[in-house]
Amino acid sequence: MTGRAGAGGSTHGGTLLPVAVVAGLHAEVRRQAVAELLLAYPDAVVLHHDLTDASVGLAHRSIRSADGLIDADGLIDADGQAAADVQVGGVTTVPLTNDCPCCAVRADLLPQLRRLAHGGRHSLAVVELWGGSEPHAVTEVVVGAEVDGRCMAEDVYVAAVVVAVDPTRVVEDLSVSDQLRDFGLHTSADDERSRAEALARQIEYAQLIVVPRAPQGGENAEDREQRLAGLAMIQQLHPAARRVALGTGALAAGDGVAAARFDVPAARDRVNPAIALLPQQAEGCGVATLVWERRRPLHPERLHEALEQLVPAAQRSRGRFWLANRPDLMLAWDAAGAGLAMEECGPWLAALDDDQWDLYPPQRRAAAALEWHPTYGDRIQQLVFTAAGLDAEGVVELLDSCLLTDEELGAGESGWKALPDAFEDLLDPVT
Repeated sequence: MTGRAGAGGSTHGGTLLPVAVVAGLHAEVRRQAVAELLLAYPDAVVLHHDLTDASVGLAHRSIRSADGLIDADGLIDADGQAAADVQVGGVTTVPLTNDCPCCAVRADLLPQLRRLAHGGRHSLAVVELWGGSEPHAVTEVVVGAEVDGRCMAEDVYVAAVVVAVDPTRVVEDLSVSDQLRDFGLHTSADDERSRAEALARQIEYAQLIVVPRAPQGGENAEDREQRLAGLAMIQQLHPAARRVALGTGALAAGDGVAAARFDVPAARDRVNPAIALLPQQAEGCGVATLVWERRRPLHPERLHEALEQLVPAAQRSRGRFWLANRPDLMLAWDAAGAGLAMEECGPWLAALDDDQWDLYPPQRRAAAALEWHPTYGDRIQQLVFTAAGLDAEGVVELLDSCLLTDEELGAGESGWKALPDAFEDLLDPVT
């Protein structure tokens, strides 16, 4: 496939340059995916920021084609001039502005993408992310940022977000609390994320997940069980994602990646805890997903005490919930491996006046109206737990024990608000 495959006109008389964002914690699979894209699109170019030196605030940018690294004579801008900031050998060291990888993308990657788009010589730009990088933030910057007062959307668009995963490692990687920095996969000096957290978010954001093809010469029972469990985990974490095997031609089948268009708003909503459509109950290959839904409030002290059992009960759990002493606030639950994060997602619509509903997205208002409870309004407990060997009955029993009893419910909202707050370590103090 050659020639510009993008759709829509640009102000330079050509078409927009399609961009494929390729992420993946498992480097060997990610690199294979990039290699297949280069094979499918011979005039494609790959941009990559090596963050090995992220701890000291440096990134090493490389630009390459199927023929190898592109040096200063190989990257031509719209005026026919070689890019002066690309060193001989195709690798340039650039600072991580404010120790922020997204700032580096804005400051360094975007001008390179624009230069490539203006040159009109490439059918696809592949942005290969560093191992611990999450595609969500990078994608939003590529489609929404401005460079020199000009919106990037006038020159490029995101055709696909691809995440490359080794299924034989998924369950193990989602089960541990190891930090990215322990493996040199962190993206900045203050990056404290775990491998589990990064992997879960990569999988849940992409619309295309690529995995190695099943061994052709056979595999032993243990390896096969591990691989199938990993595939089941991927499927249950993101049922809507398309999954393809590397080495089969499926990655560029049909019109190919470059002719697609990634739905950025839909992906943004998919990972927004306030409106995300959470995975459904499922089971297969030893992996199960439990959906726990209740309406009455959770007791803050009992839930906090239960966290030591709930968080390690699943490789991945997420959702939204509410506490009796914070009845107006929607709270997000986000756990991967042995780590848990909680955040405030703003008020429940039941806590607002009717004229304030218009301030919130239509899908949020529609969901609230559909699930409206005569007592609790749109307040709801919706938590999803996915794990290999999940003890679903144990999780349900434990969570149910954290709900207010009938007697506690009878105290009313004023009584609920008087309950001791046990979440000062995870949430802002009650005001």
